[in-house]
Amino acid sequence: MTKPMAKAISRRDRLRADFDRSFAEPVRSHDTEHVELLVIRAGGRPYAISLSQTSGLHPDRPVTPLPGPQPALLGLAGFAGQVVPVYDLAALLGHPVGERPRWLVLAAGTPALGLAFHDLDGHVRVANADIVREADDSGATGSVRGMVELPGGVRPIIDVPATRATVHALTGHDRSNDEEAAR
Repeated sequence: MTKPMAKAISRRDRLRADFDRSFAEPVRSHDTEHVELLVIRAGGRPYAISLSQTSGLHPDRPVTPLPGPQPALLGLAGFAGQVVPVYDLAALLGHPVGERPRWLVLAAGTPALGLAFHDLDGHVRVANADIVREADDSGATGSVRGMVELPGGVRPIIDVPATRATVHALTGHDRSNDEEAAR
């Protein structure tokens, strides 16, 4: 056997052993010491969104406008055969509605919900300890649940479930129906 061939077999055997050994190791826990954030702008203002509360990020997604009394509702967009209502995040946060947002994030959970915003400044990973949260969320209203200091300044953190609740309140949708449908 040639020396290069023996090296390749040795490497293959090492990789196989490492692969097999990985199943014997205890399951690694998820990193709870850090939070992944999308750093965005909505209505010209800086915000952050926890990546764990989203299920997709899309630029320039076509949205079919819908007529109606709700200025925050931009319309409907299609995702893998599913029609998703898309709301302007700036309008939901109480900012004047200006130019049409370019970016769209899909909210994790059900029912499906798209949140559109104007600019994506990036993605950051921060220590959980660096996030300032409200002492008690039970009386909190609105979509913001905390703040984080990043290069360029402090950014409020948008809580996607709270934003979903805001949409439900605007539409008069009873959230208990969602829970019953999920059963």
